[in-house]
Amino acid sequence: MRYARVSPIAEKEDPPEMVLKEIVVHILAYNLVRALMFKAARHHELAPRVLSFKACLQWLLTHEILFGRIPDAHACFVVLVTHRVADRPGRKEPRAIKRRPKPYPLLTKPRAEARAEIPPR
Repeated sequence: MRYARVSPIAEKEDPPEMVLKEIVVHILAYNLVRALMFKAARHHELAPRVLSFKACLQWLLTHEILFGRIPDAHACFVVLVTHRVADRPGRKEPRAIKRRPKPYPLLTKPRAEARAEIPPR
């Protein structure tokens, strides 16, 4: 999973079996969308990585394809192939955060100890 946000799954107070089932359903839906993208890319002789997952998912949800109403496959592939991701060579970002300079030093000892060192007013 790419997104680092809190999922509604983690906030529920369901039994562990239900949480596991919900996670499995999310993974299944993700893989079904990716499989449809792969078929569309192969049908148009493109690499699957050039298609936009988000655009594909939005199109599928707005046209209710995930709920059993599947239109003509060729028309579906044409629409999915129109949403492409731009090629961004050299696009690699480190998985780190940059510590920003602050006007105060870091607290490197217990707070009570640091308070004791502050001169009275």
